[in-house]
Amino acid sequence: MKAVIAIAATVLLVGCATNGVASRPTSCIKPGSDQELALNLADDMANDGRLYASLANLEGLPEDLVQVRLRKARVLRLMGRNEAEPLYQSLLGTCLAADGEHGLGQLAAARHDHAGATEHLERAVKMSPTEGKIRNDLGVVYLNQRRIPEARFEFMTAMELRQSDSLAAFNMVTLLIYQDNWKQAAELANMANLNPKQVADAQARAEKIRGSAPAGAISPANRLSDVADASSDAVK
Repeated sequence: MKAVIAIAATVLLVGCATNGVASRPTSCIKPGSDQELALNLADDMANDGRLYASLANLEGLPEDLVQVRLRKARVLRLMGRNEAEPLYQSLLGTCLAADGEHGLGQLAAARHDHAGATEHLERAVKMSPTEGKIRNDLGVVYLNQRRIPEARFEFMTAMELRQSDSLAAFNMVTLLIYQDNWKQAAELANMANLNPKQVADAQARAEKIRGSAPAGAISPANRLSDVADASSDAVK
């Protein structure tokens, strides 16, 4: 993946990083050992696409634990259930506030509410600036708004933070194709081991962004990191 960064680093970086650091509580109540095992099991089930089984395991845990609420919110969001939003909101002001803002941003992106998604994800980045998934998702929202310099900045940051994850590289390939920079797009796709279907998908997305289609038609949630984690068919 170091080679991926070397190729991507040749792209001119433009845009500003967010300023200021949002405060957040430093600790949460730690789950017990049995609860931790149940949380890990629920995570594994959700990542395998077994959302209903994951939710069933979470329902046996106390909801006063913020770790439980976060996982419930994620599963319910992936199910398309409205109960996800208040659970994410309940995390604001806790040690998982960044995750709450991240989830609210993902929900807003799925509704094609780009302004709301940007607001939540920018706050999440301020709270957790080294979380690559959040940086990638903010980059997706910027890209869908054709805010290319800002999107590039976030994808570059995500690639360096999560060098084993090719999702941000996929999104950078989309951006490079959008800019008709086919040489660097091909080099980066090769370095990130993207398959032909992924490259074709990136080209199709770039054409939608470049064309006259409304931004909402791009389906921003399709390349958000959490969706990729939860589906075996998604780009990782």
